[in-house]
Amino acid sequence: MNAATTVLSVSDLRLSYGDNPILKGVSMDLHRGEVISLLGPSGSGKTTLLRAVAGLEQPHEGRIAIAGKTVFDGAGRIEIPAEQRNLGLVFQSYALWPHKTVFDNVAYGLKLRKTDAATIKERVGDALENLGLGHLGARYPHQLSGGQQQRVAIARALVYNPPVILLDEPLSNLDAKLREEARAWLRELIVRLQLSALVVTHDQGEAMAMSDRILLLNGGKIEQQGTPTEMYSQPASLFVAGFMGTNNTLKGRVRSRTDDDICLDLGEHKLWGKRRGQAAPGGIGDEAVGVVRVEGVKLAAGPGPNCLPMDLVTSMYLGDRWEYVLDSAGTLVRAHGNAPIEAGRRWVEIPPERLWVFA
Repeated sequence: MNAATTVLSVSDLRLSYGDNPILKGVSMDLHRGEVISLLGPSGSGKTTLLRAVAGLEQPHEGRIAIAGKTVFDGAGRIEIPAEQRNLGLVFQSYALWPHKTVFDNVAYGLKLRKTDAATIKERVGDALENLGLGHLGARYPHQLSGGQQQRVAIARALVYNPPVILLDEPLSNLDAKLREEARAWLRELIVRLQLSALVVTHDQGEAMAMSDRILLLNGGKIEQQGTPTEMYSQPASLFVAGFMGTNNTLKGRVRSRTDDDICLDLGEHKLWGKRRGQAAPGGIGDEAVGVVRVEGVKLAAGPGPNCLPMDLVTSMYLGDRWEYVLDSAGTLVRAHGNAPIEAGRRWVEIPPERLWVFA
């Protein structure tokens, strides 16, 4: 995408709390009509980054531009306050006024901007209709479900057509079933209205379902960014591989290697896999970690290439599939299947292309 489509640009952003650095030089661009999820463990800096963009936290270095206008520049000492950044904000708690109706909650930002009454009525009406709330304008927040309150918060953020909408854990207050429905609805809304959105979430499934691009933060830096497919299937580090997806981890040493093929020595057993990661290849005898997604593990009929003998500990019913837990000398491996199986010795096959070795 060219620069003309960039609606949010963050360059080398740094922020500390006292002697504790939170953001350590984060750079990113958000393009028109794009959804980026900020994903990462607690303390990785994702919420701080969102708040810095919103103007709710003050960085120490770097630059932030919204719709081509610089709103923060550490070197140039530019700091535009939050209320002048023209951003749509959706908080985790929704932050609705309990004493105001749905209509008045959504209209609040327009009234602050001294918009005329006719325009307020039109814009609020359009926003409520777009979010399926047109019949609820006269109700109060306590008369709404959690999902409806969430939609009111989003309508309030969208009503004045901001260039960027910021969402901080927007689905975390919903129960599991409603979350799945809400993320599909929210993605459809974003695509339909061609919104540009920056979303903070700790839920990788949510990030993958909603996003065009994911930024995975680790310790105040971007560990990797890419499309959901790239992040899931092409991890650049052991951290990314471990954070995305549901995995089995096998610790061993490098027994032998040919180009990007590595034989992982697990003690009594050996497995071939593919080298991953950006570090220099490990030498013979070096420690290595193998990662295989749960869906990459198969139960084989008997011994064969890249197979391990393991004891089945239990089968667990998950609704759409069964999950098997297998053990070999304290090493646990999980696999999926479509039927329960009896405990006992099993052969577990891990195809070499599904085993990523970080050495």
